[in-house]
Amino acid sequence: MTKVELNQPVPDFELPSTGDTIFKLSDYAGKNVVIYFYPKDNTPGCTLEGQNFRDHIDAFNSHDTVIFGISRDSVRVHTNFKAKHQFPFELLSDAEETACALFDVLHLKKNYGREYMGIVRSTFLIDKQGVLKQEWRKVKVKEHLEEVLAAVAEL
Repeated sequence: MTKVELNQPVPDFELPSTGDTIFKLSDYAGKNVVIYFYPKDNTPGCTLEGQNFRDHIDAFNSHDTVIFGISRDSVRVHTNFKAKHQFPFELLSDAEETACALFDVLHLKKNYGREYMGIVRSTFLIDKQGVLKQEWRKVKVKEHLEEVLAAVAEL
C-alpha cells in the first residue's frame, strides 16, 4: 500500500465520521487540513490533545484550516468523546486501519511488558492543493499545538 510522503499529494481516502457523515479528504480541497492520529478516546493525553485543538480552533479557522482527529475507536465512542469535551471538529473512526496504514502510524508498542500494535501519536498538515506539507511523529502533547499553529500560519 502507498504511504504518504512529504511534498507529495495525499491519496484520497474515506472514513466514517461523527455527525453521521463520511469523511472524504477530497471534499476539503481548497482548505488546509490538519489530521491528528491518537491512540484512544477518553485517555488523559488524547483528551488534552483534543482540548488543545479545541481551545485554538479560532486560530486554525483564521488560516482556513480544518481539523480532524483519527483513532481506531468506533463512531459511537467518538460521538460521546466529542460531546463530552465539546470538540468543534469531527472525529474519524479507522477501525479497519486504512488511514493508519496510509500514514504509517501503527507500530509495535510496549506497555507494562506487553507488546501490541498501536497508534503512535502523529499529526499531518495537508495544504489547500492536497499536498502533505508537514508531519510530526511521536508527538509530545504539551508543546505540540504551537508547532502546528506556526506551520499552518506559514502556508
